[in-house]
Amino acid sequence: MKLKVVCEDANHFCDKKQYKESNFWEKGKLYFHLLYCKACRDYSNNNSKLSEFLDKNKIFTITKSEKEILQQRVQRFINSQSKN
Repeated sequence: MKLKVVCEDANHFCDKKQYKESNFWEKGKLYFHLLYCKACRDYSNNNSKLSEFLDKNKIFTITKSEKEILQQRVQRFINSQSKN
């Protein structure tokens, strides 16, 4: 088994870990990589902060019909402003 991991793989393992999709070996490789790689530690910290933010704040999306209505309103507003 190879413990040396390149940053690209470490970031992939980090992403999988965030979503609880990583296995035991990936977690171990990530742990050892983070011991010596500051860039990946920063990536991991930022990834954790982003996930925490998204979990705390209820992010929502709009439906396709709501989006179309908003686009129509914006277009009407733009058209009314260009007439002035």
